[in-house]
Amino acid sequence: MRPVVGRGLPSVDLEPVRTVLQRQVDEGRLPGFAAAVRHGGRTAVLTGGTTAADGGDAMRPDTLFRLASVTKPVAGALTLALVEDGVLGLDDPVAEWLPELAAPRVLRDRTGPLTDTVPAGRPVTVRHLLTGTPGFGGLWDGSPLDRAIGERAIGPGPWPPQMAPDEYLRRLAELPFAAQPGELWLYHLAADVLGVLLARAAGRPVSALLADRVTGPLGLTGTAFTAADPARLATVHEATPDGLVPVDAPDATVPPAFESLAAGLVSTAPDVLAFLAALADGGAPVLGPASVAALTADSLTPAQRAAAAGFLGPGVSWGLQTGVCVEPVEPWTTPGRFGWDGGTGTSAWADPARDVVAVLLTGRLWSGPDDEPRDFWRTLYASL
Repeated sequence: MRPVVGRGLPSVDLEPVRTVLQRQVDEGRLPGFAAAVRHGGRTAVLTGGTTAADGGDAMRPDTLFRLASVTKPVAGALTLALVEDGVLGLDDPVAEWLPELAAPRVLRDRTGPLTDTVPAGRPVTVRHLLTGTPGFGGLWDGSPLDRAIGERAIGPGPWPPQMAPDEYLRRLAELPFAAQPGELWLYHLAADVLGVLLARAAGRPVSALLADRVTGPLGLTGTAFTAADPARLATVHEATPDGLVPVDAPDATVPPAFESLAAGLVSTAPDVLAFLAALADGGAPVLGPASVAALTADSLTPAQRAAAAGFLGPGVSWGLQTGVCVEPVEPWTTPGRFGWDGGTGTSAWADPARDVVAVLLTGRLWSGPDDEPRDFWRTLYASL
């Protein structure tokens, strides 16, 4: 592992972080990683291992990773940028642009038959999509609705939908909602619907909007829905009893059918760090301070947060497509810390109160709250 210095090394000792991550590579738990840290106005990138467990190139600061759900905070920021531009409003009903969702039906019982429904009691708004409360999302409960979502290939996961946006909306609209709009926090699908909404509202592809309002102003040359240089793209692996095995991931070297704001971006550790650092510093040149405050404020009621606690984790709630820490349950869950994790082995958070922004990108699927990201955050915060 080698540090790449920008304006000098952070004032924290990163040697323990280096040691923990390198041990995970040496033990075969990770094929490799790129970790970026900013503290005290100084940044460093640490890399180790290789882009593939069976060989591959040495990890570099410009190695490209599939971000999976670390895409979601970008979805929130892009939406708020278009709100600032007057393209749409937070409390606008989405039916103006998504007529497929104009008259949804809602299950009487979330685990019941798909035909036992009532009309939605209120329209779905842009805010509902941002807060994850439109009434639809990942269920993971084996219910008829859960199975129907899986059969239509529109459910949550680390990869973008493998269909065009209009077809995605058509399949989603065939199904009843699991809950009334505004009632329950449900994961993932709202971010993909946001992408369709933004493209229709602005009359431009999501990739063009992203370039104009986020990646272009920030100079994020490695962040897009397609790998800028296929040779730099890290392989995604899963852990098996026989070791790390490459997974059959969608081709990220060609333009996708669906530009997913739930899980579609490819990026580098320095790019993700720069994005979060801009938000932590007030938002410029992407957002104004009021929008950053909205993005990173807890948007859930206590009841919604309690119902989602098994997924969000201890001390964590939800802002606008962004995880937000609300209780110091762990040393790193400082209230006001914001960011998110991705199923492809990614974790990226900014903690304004502790003046630290940090990113960990790896080439291994997370199966849950694994030791790898927890060890990274635990070791980093112990060094502050």
